[in-house]
Amino acid sequence: MKNIMKKTFVAAALAAFVLTSCGENKQETTTAETENMEHHEGMAHGDAMPAEGKVVVETPDYTSVAGPVKDQITAIVDSYLKLKDNLVASDAAKAQADAKAIVAAAEKVDVSGLQGEQKTFAEERLGEVKQAASKIAESTDLAAQRSHLELLSEATFALTKGFGAAGQTLYYQHCPMANDDKGGYWLSSNEEIRNPYFGDAMLKCGSNEEVYKK
Repeated sequence: MKNIMKKTFVAAALAAFVLTSCGENKQETTTAETENMEHHEGMAHGDAMPAEGKVVVETPDYTSVAGPVKDQITAIVDSYLKLKDNLVASDAAKAQADAKAIVAAAEKVDVSGLQGEQKTFAEERLGEVKQAASKIAESTDLAAQRSHLELLSEATFALTKGFGAAGQTLYYQHCPMANDDKGGYWLSSNEEIRNPYFGDAMLKCGSNEEVYKK
């Protein structure tokens, strides 16, 4: 009888552990998950800003470059911000259309006037933008779309900073629970956190990690 009771207790404890683990489905409503979500949502609500001068994405300074490149990169950013907003809204169809617009905008960037390392940097980052945006454009599955947001965000931010192409202040934001708890970044024109990796499920989970002013 004691062995049976012991096994029952162990089984019950194991079940409780599984139910409260971070790896369970985000839609479960256990107390442990609720507290975990509240903790991460409390990390930032737009009032928590990074230290002055903090840099997450290192880029060369090509801001003196003349020509249409800056405006063409700004077009990428504009389409990116629409994509991000539609991922926040969990609208896969609109996000797909936005991703196609990003690819089109990236293909229009004229790097012929750039020289040496400037051209190499632009081509590499534009390649990453097109790669990630194309993957998003191929799918209407939100999870699949969101899995490519990290690369798209970093490449877009690097291009923007490198060539001084921001038409507005941009916030580089981070959620530690995105991408299976590996973390994920995204760009926003608003310091208030609106999480594109989880949408309404964890809307305010994240923090501002870098600010780039126009």
